[in-house]
Amino acid sequence: MTMWIPQLAEDGVRYRAIAESIAVAIQAGELSAGQKLPPQRRLADRLGVTVGTVTRAYAEAERQGWVTARVGSGTFVRGNEAASGQDFLASRPIEKGIIDLSLSLPPPHPMRAASLGRVLHEIADDDLLLQRAVEYQPDRGVPEHRERLAAWMCELGMPVDDEALLVTQGGQHGISLALQALARPGERIAADVLTYPGLISAARQAHLKVAGVPMDDQGMDMDALARLCAQQQPPRLVYVTPDQNNPTGTPLSEVRRERLVTLARRHDFWIVEDGVQYLPESERGTPLYRLAPERTLFIFSTSKVLAGGLRIGTLVAPAMLRERLGATLRAQNWMVPPLMVEAVCRWVTSDDSRALLDWLVQELGERQQLARQRLAGYTTSGRLHGNNLWLPLPEGLRSAVLVEALAQRNVLVSSAEPFCVGSEPAPQALRLCLSAAASREALAQALDTLAELLAEPPAAPWQTL
Repeated sequence: MTMWIPQLAEDGVRYRAIAESIAVAIQAGELSAGQKLPPQRRLADRLGVTVGTVTRAYAEAERQGWVTARVGSGTFVRGNEAASGQDFLASRPIEKGIIDLSLSLPPPHPMRAASLGRVLHEIADDDLLLQRAVEYQPDRGVPEHRERLAAWMCELGMPVDDEALLVTQGGQHGISLALQALARPGERIAADVLTYPGLISAARQAHLKVAGVPMDDQGMDMDALARLCAQQQPPRLVYVTPDQNNPTGTPLSEVRRERLVTLARRHDFWIVEDGVQYLPESERGTPLYRLAPERTLFIFSTSKVLAGGLRIGTLVAPAMLRERLGATLRAQNWMVPPLMVEAVCRWVTSDDSRALLDWLVQELGERQQLARQRLAGYTTSGRLHGNNLWLPLPEGLRSAVLVEALAQRNVLVSSAEPFCVGSEPAPQALRLCLSAAASREALAQALDTLAELLAEPPAAPWQTL
């Protein structure tokens, strides 16, 4: 097969030109779904550039959603689901026939838009609120907003002091703030060997090294973390999602929560606790920020409860870090827009939010039960009211092949690859975002399609002779 070679202009940044050529070739059909890109060294030789330039170009193309890198195999053009880059729209047009279980989104409900419309009308009729919305505000947020958000979190079973709370632009912003405030470029942090891709991306942006810690059915392996601390310089911080790991759904046991706190105090590292993936209080464990308030930052957001588009969250931090975090936020964007914070504060204190949350918990429980019934013959893991279900594949079945076969049938799912820390090999498994389907009927259709392919797996195409 003839090796694909991009045509580059004489001027311009080389790695960007290569990445743009990849996108153009995919859109033109010159590169097809599943096709392997040339080995980096060979392409570098043909183009007369460094291997590092090609590596950076491939990474940029992957960031844009055009290709995916597979450890030990190379870089491949993504399937039809990525033909126009990463798509975060929750409600794809029904006529497209696509059922997207690849993104952890809250289940669609007309109450979301209706409730937002109501609070926006209330704000529009209040001259004082409108005046405040067009003025600069404190970096950590208006005291009244922080009080109302803290009160709401207390109602949800997350007791916090409003003085400890910083308003953020969602959970991802909270992660970035924590990393920038706690670690310097080149330093190492630690996380589960399978973890939230947003943490991996934020660490890369901050030029931090991420060490993957093995995990089992009780969560992060604390013996492995202890060895990591003893063998090398302890990590600057440890990032965990203790109530449900993303992607596996595994919770961190109470014993290991205590052990994590002990290790953090012994080796003097910070804990960043991500609680964005909402669970009812009965399914949550003891918060780490309650066990070790002096060295834990807790991240929460409205994204999985109210609506992802609002981009409002909170970051709870010990007193010694609050000024530093405020300065970091101020350096990034000065403040979170007070108009959106006011809308959220009005929403969370209304009967609408309580009704929506009750419906959400019930709906997710029904979807989890539906998925377990449809996949009863296979091993799965996930919380009873969580967004996601983790499906390790039967022996001999490759996730890349199954992901592509599902995409051809208009069902989108995630393999383990985006969740892998560092160069760790990806397990052959799928993460199914049960919450993202437009309805239970759509979810059932997607699960039936998956079950059919699991029963009669597609053949993997030959890559070499």
